Amino acid sequence: MNDNDNDIKRISRLTAILIQLQTKRLLTARALADKFGMSVRTIYRDIKTLEQAGVPIITEEGKGYRLMEGYRVPPLMFTEAQANALITAEQLVLKNKDTSFIRDYCEAIDKIKAVLRYNVQDNANLLSERTRFDQNNYLERNSNSLSDLQFALTNFRIVKIEYTNEKEQTTIRNIEPFALLNTENWLLVAYCQLRQEFRFFRLDRIKKLEVLTEEFEPHKMTLQEYFERYH
Repeated sequence: MNDNDNDIKRISRLTAILIQLQTKRLLTARALADKFGMSVRTIYRDIKTLEQAGVPIITEEGKGYRLMEGYRVPPLMFTEAQANALITAEQLVLKNKDTSFIRDYCEAIDKIKAVLRYNVQDNANLLSERTRFDQNNYLERNSNSLSDLQFALTNFRIVKIEYTNEKEQTTIRNIEPFALLNTENWLLVAYCQLRQEFRFFRLDRIKKLEVLTEEFEPHKMTLQEYFERYH
């Protein structure tokens, strides 16, 4: 192996160590050495290299290494909308039958979650729990409202919509987004303040949408509990 190959391998390992430090709150040199099949002495050198590169690594004597709170790698910063899009795609990937593909994608999602702020990380996990695909459809995108609704769902924000039903009747109503489902179309499960009950809304029938600053009280149930209670 030439020097260039060694350098590439080391850069790859340094990046992997950094991702591990972002994913875990505290890591020992021994744990890192075991994970990467290196000596503890090599890990010490790698940590020093990262510190010299400006990465704020804090050494807790007798405990291990951690990153300074709030530090994130700039090239891996995601907006909440970008993270939500990737988390939603994860649900589609899980329908795939190729286990290695699923494993690789899930590892990539872990890396994405590692660089999210903790409150956004919690939102991403909530979205994972509240998104369901009943089948894999490769239909044209039928709505541009998905990103806004994902944000409203995870941040418990009331949404004002102009909605046209199957009878072509249009109403304006405030709703509390609860879950997103994908069957033949994207469906939103939401508590409708106008009807005072949970309703299904097809995203392609939402003509206008505004996420309000007003928040609603989170509904204390899982998606599965919703199905069991209302269906």
